[in-house]
Amino acid sequence: MPDDNSRAHQLRSRLEPLYQQIARVIVGQRELVDRLILGLLTGGHILIEGVPGLAKTLAVRTLAQGLHLTFSRIQFTPDLLPADVIGTQIYNPRSGDFTVKQGPVFANFVLADEINRAPAKVQSALLEAMQEKQVTLGDHTHHLPEPFCVLATQNPIEQEGTYPLPEAQLDRFMLKLKLTYPAKKEELAILDRMGGIDPDVNVEPVLAPADIAEFRKEIDAIYVDDKVKRYIVEIVHATRQPADYGLNIGAYIQYGASPRATIFLVRGARAQAFLEGRGYVTPQDIKSIGPDILRHRVTVTYEAEAEEITSEQLLQRIFDRIKVP
Repeated sequence: MPDDNSRAHQLRSRLEPLYQQIARVIVGQRELVDRLILGLLTGGHILIEGVPGLAKTLAVRTLAQGLHLTFSRIQFTPDLLPADVIGTQIYNPRSGDFTVKQGPVFANFVLADEINRAPAKVQSALLEAMQEKQVTLGDHTHHLPEPFCVLATQNPIEQEGTYPLPEAQLDRFMLKLKLTYPAKKEELAILDRMGGIDPDVNVEPVLAPADIAEFRKEIDAIYVDDKVKRYIVEIVHATRQPADYGLNIGAYIQYGASPRATIFLVRGARAQAFLEGRGYVTPQDIKSIGPDILRHRVTVTYEAEAEEITSEQLLQRIFDRIKVP
């Protein structure tokens, strides 16, 4: 275990240049930056929700600039078509053949900006890419570059011109992050740094795909005790059968978390331990990453909405109830 900790701590220090590059642009928002890097290290897709102007797009673009990876941005609009995302086949009348025109999804980092402003058929065009890291055009399947990560932003559903994401697509996002307004001190720093007409802030790429592959190999080797694994399973099952754990919240939960949540909790906890320089997972890692992994997988009932009970509140009651090993 000491050797594992030493190796994890040593590798973790190689992430500091990336944090420093991001900090040249993004003020505060340390938890957001941690989660973005966590998604990168685990290969998980991330959904970021917040009102306009909270630097959602800027944070994703800044992270991409700090990496030696390809980056594309898709602006989701009501008139967007699936072919605008994944690509299409173009017929050549001279040769009688079809040629493939790849869409912007063929990149390491794909920013799906304001993803819930396009209808469900366009959002669903990303399903195969997010789950299987491939795209089928006609009779041929095209593999996406590795690493591949979708980072999507969305505005709160209460805002005008938004569509709710399909449940199947929501479940493919490893994390759902909710941003809030910055504190007054942070906003003053934002004003000083970005208040100019053309702020002179440059971000240099500091990590290559080989570095990310090395980080991922180390994260897979981080130790997870059987008691911690059982703790994860108990939490997920409590979202499906809360009455078995003495929780009187069954009337507020329509659907519990899927088995994909169990997998993502283990991956996320390992990555969280790595970011803290440890070679083993603790229950606190589960509690830290759990709300971001589970909040969009626990679907509340109309009764919960009528009583203004959110999935975060239900999850907090579950975490408070389940015994920590």
